[in-house]
Amino acid sequence: MVALDTMKEQTPDTSKSRLRLWINLLRASRFIEAEIRDRLRREFDVTLPRFDVMAALYRQPDGMMMSQLSRYLMVSNGNVTGIVDRLVKDGLVLRSQRDGDRRTWIICLTINGTKSFETMAAAHEQWVNELLQDFTGEEADELQLTLARLSSDWERKE
Repeated sequence: MVALDTMKEQTPDTSKSRLRLWINLLRASRFIEAEIRDRLRREFDVTLPRFDVMAALYRQPDGMMMSQLSRYLMVSNGNVTGIVDRLVKDGLVLRSQRDGDRRTWIICLTINGTKSFETMAAAHEQWVNELLQDFTGEEADELQLTLARLSSDWERKE
């Protein structure tokens, strides 16, 4: 929580505006996430967490340790382990020991995993573009910069 003395402007109207902003952000996020979940399931028979794991691994072609992956996705190691186990079983992810250390595993996409993710990612981008089509490119950039500022403010306070 942010201490009251560190908040910028604080009036009852400002407080209500910020509350409405939070509610609208939450509603928009939930709507988009639900739609993406549904489309991933229908089009690719894939869950959003599985897609998220593959997306993280795609961004790190040399692989990630399980602990890095769970931190990146902001979920527990246990949640990631189950998803990775299924991806390994399906031949989409490779799990290998790091420098012979039996306690540390590196996870990376296989060639099939990369191809599969690229197909899903192209559809995902198209869906997000469609869902946010009411924003011009300039409006999307402006909102993205504002939200990035908000995120970086929180990260500095941690």
